[in-house]
Amino acid sequence: MPRTRLPVRRIEEYAPDPLPRGSWPATLAPVRQLLDDGLDLGPVTVFVGDNGVGKSTLVEALALAYGMGPEGGSTMSGHSTRPTESQLWEHLVLVREPGAPKSGFFLRAETMHGVFTFLEQHPGGPEPRFHERSHGESFLDFVISRSRWPGLWVLDEPESALSFSGCLALIGLLQSVVETGIGQVVLSTHSPVLAAFPGATIHEVGEWGLRRTAWQDLDVVRDQRAFLAAPERYLRHLG
Repeated sequence: MPRTRLPVRRIEEYAPDPLPRGSWPATLAPVRQLLDDGLDLGPVTVFVGDNGVGKSTLVEALALAYGMGPEGGSTMSGHSTRPTESQLWEHLVLVREPGAPKSGFFLRAETMHGVFTFLEQHPGGPEPRFHERSHGESFLDFVISRSRWPGLWVLDEPESALSFSGCLALIGLLQSVVETGIGQVVLSTHSPVLAAFPGATIHEVGEWGLRRTAWQDLDVVRDQRAFLAAPERYLRHLG
């Protein structure tokens, strides 16, 4: 299978400027493990975990260290409306493969409306009319319009914008990016659909830190299978 030289082969702590382990976000176990041990990335890397465990903190720091805007967009876009990001990215070094592409895109479903407005105000060429589409349609349109650009794709919980069929469509688009050898994908999710990305290295994120996990062994997969088999067992305990 054709493969690009990886834009990011490994993430490590920047040794001359370590992040104090008692300060946030190093107090999160996955962040602390990344700082202590580093993390190798493959063509597709997926972080799966519940809300608040640190997966978005990890992908956000990767995107910022790579030169993308904290609220999404391409490298050097600089789009930001209300800074809330951690300073983790300032303490990271990204190990690249020689000759790898330097461009990339950071997609956050929660802030894409602002990114589309930024693109309208700073046009760099013909663009789809994102604001005239639904949230999910515009999200996929953005990927389609850039799917032939080489580089790093970082996505933070894209399922927030997408239906079941939309998640499948996104996998198909990104799989094409990887298989044609022009891109690398890193995404965070709590969707068992997106976690099933073919060929992905999956890291389950939680209070234990980061652990390599097969798709069928993920907590979210087991939980949703159990719920779909007998939803009444879960719903009767509500209220």
